[in-house]
Amino acid sequence: MKIRPIKLLILLCALMQGAFGQISGAGSTVGVFLADTEPRSTVAPDSTPGNKRVFDVSDPDTQLSPLTGMTRKHWKDAGVYLLAGAFNYVKTLDDPMEFPKQPGKSYPRDDKPNATEKMEGLCRTMFIAGPLLKEQPDLTINGIPLAKYYRHQLGLMLNPQSSTYIEPRAKGGGPSQKLVEFGGLAASLLVAPEIFWTPLSTEVKAKLSETMLSYGDGPTIGMNWRYFNIMILSFYKSQGYQVNEPLLKDLMEKSLAQYDGQGWYNDSPYYDYYSMWAFQMYGKIWSEYFGKKYYPAYAAQLDKNFDNLQDNYPYMFSKKGEMIMWGRSISYRMGAAVPFPLMGFTANPKINYGWMRRIASGTILQFLKNPDFLKDDVPTLGFYGAFEPAVQTYSCRGSVFWLGKLFLGLLVPPNSPFWTAKENEGAWTTQLQTGKVYNKYAKTSNVLITDYPDIGASEIRAWCYSKTVGVYQGTENYTRLSYNSAFPWQADGKNGEVAMGYVFKTDKDEWEAMRMFTFKGYDNGVYYRDGVFASNDKVKINLAEIPLPNGVLRIDRNMSTVPATIRSGHYSLPAVNGTIKRETRRIKGHQVEIIDNGIYQLALVSLSGWDKVEVVNSTGLHPVALKSAVIDVEDKYDPAQHSDNLYATLMLWKKSGEQWLEKELLPVRKMKYTVKKGTVSLSFYSGDKKIVDFNSRSEAK
Repeated sequence: MKIRPIKLLILLCALMQGAFGQISGAGSTVGVFLADTEPRSTVAPDSTPGNKRVFDVSDPDTQLSPLTGMTRKHWKDAGVYLLAGAFNYVKTLDDPMEFPKQPGKSYPRDDKPNATEKMEGLCRTMFIAGPLLKEQPDLTINGIPLAKYYRHQLGLMLNPQSSTYIEPRAKGGGPSQKLVEFGGLAASLLVAPEIFWTPLSTEVKAKLSETMLSYGDGPTIGMNWRYFNIMILSFYKSQGYQVNEPLLKDLMEKSLAQYDGQGWYNDSPYYDYYSMWAFQMYGKIWSEYFGKKYYPAYAAQLDKNFDNLQDNYPYMFSKKGEMIMWGRSISYRMGAAVPFPLMGFTANPKINYGWMRRIASGTILQFLKNPDFLKDDVPTLGFYGAFEPAVQTYSCRGSVFWLGKLFLGLLVPPNSPFWTAKENEGAWTTQLQTGKVYNKYAKTSNVLITDYPDIGASEIRAWCYSKTVGVYQGTENYTRLSYNSAFPWQADGKNGEVAMGYVFKTDKDEWEAMRMFTFKGYDNGVYYRDGVFASNDKVKINLAEIPLPNGVLRIDRNMSTVPATIRSGHYSLPAVNGTIKRETRRIKGHQVEIIDNGIYQLALVSLSGWDKVEVVNSTGLHPVALKSAVIDVEDKYDPAQHSDNLYATLMLWKKSGEQWLEKELLPVRKMKYTVKKGTVSLSFYSGDKKIVDFNSRSEAK
């Protein structure tokens, strides 16, 4: 029986074994939202004296790296900084890599000893330790010699009397979290055999190979998981073992078949960071350390695909190198930047290596400089601090060290141009001009990346279609209309609080998020999708988005055939400085709501279709601070009474302290909706003209 990709994802979740808030009305014309005095997360300064939880760039190199101060040495410092926290829980060589559980849905949920949890902590911290030990084999942290510790722990993992024992895959056993970790371990063995493999005794090698190959030669899942088997089989082949080469070749060919162009792999069926840093990172490591020798044709294709990511992946990061909060397993954070240092394996004159390092170093500092990133000396499950809505049940506390894959970049030699080029802001200074907006469209994957020079932010729109809500399927990880580096996503609330998404009130009097989107096209700066609500396919909306220099113009058409209460919202602002100020204006008959948290301002202008515009205050829904605010709109739609079913909404932004000009709040000079034709003609004060044509792009009729 052929299993569809989405069913495979559901199977994965089964194998691996909310949010709340309050709506308040708009209230007075000018108001202040009081926050808790200690926000969950803030933008940290470059150094925080006396705060050992924040990474310090010691003796920054302002000549080579004028923007971050970080050189290869500081990357190594950052790796030691992260490992030091982990090794605070290791007092002897026998102690497992086990950390305090974060309250919530992460495993283990039964308070019982869990060998897989300890396995995650061990194998994932090796991504950081391996490259460091290759250069400093005697590295010791907190009195523990790292190389000796990891080799000792590998032996304990094979001892049935040990609390960390991992048994071989049972006959008929399916894919599991153990396959994931052994795949990661194989990657570390492949790149640093002299540290982790060669010194092992003959007995340990025999037992380890038997156990790992039982998983690597077993079943997997048709997504990035194939690489776990590939890595296991490849490592042992490189060591002279007889392995299932037909399976290895089959898995590699299937992984290559998932390539969709312009750097994007389809992760059956999602596009997210895994498409780049799982497929591209594993492919590059496999090619450099194994493929070029044993399978040069596959390696050549992988390298070609890897080179293609330069087309748009750098544009997915902000001017400061910040990554977007987007997709599942977001607690892996900075791991998303690993393709950039891996570009340094070759010297390509077409690559701006100084920009690539600026992005990767900026991503490191995005998190290591945040005071909420560490709790109990190890990274939280969340984005900055702990954030339960972003956690998946297959994660434990040690899972976060998957982020350590970024430090595989240290495998790139010190004389590589990635390390020696002067840091710069690349396209942000040479191509992306203020006062304009820039779109990069990936044709096969239908991903749209937008850059906003005025605030230095990046934004992405990508695939989402899920009938049900799973471990991550159908959640805010994918259901936002867009994701922005400056505005991390806010979770949906039980009372209809929504940020950059659509919700409607079901027959059960509950708010349901739109999670079934069908991409329809991208043309002349307009991104088209159709959205249908899972519990009632008679409630449907044609979606069209036009990125502007300072925001987004939404032109959406309600095609519901039954009455429905619909809500939508702007991005949300966290109350990081204690207050969120609010202002109401009217411009040429249109209501304008503005909120300001001292860092950014957000403005929403209702042009047509909405019954109500309000500022909604929330608690516990935002990843950056306990309290937050969003501007929401609402319509009680009745198809029998609505001849004009068009929702036209301006969702705009500015840095705090800047004044709004009328032409910025209302850039649309004229809008004409021709109902029968399904077209909207737009003319802007800038002189631009656009036509939104639903009928030529939409199937929801």
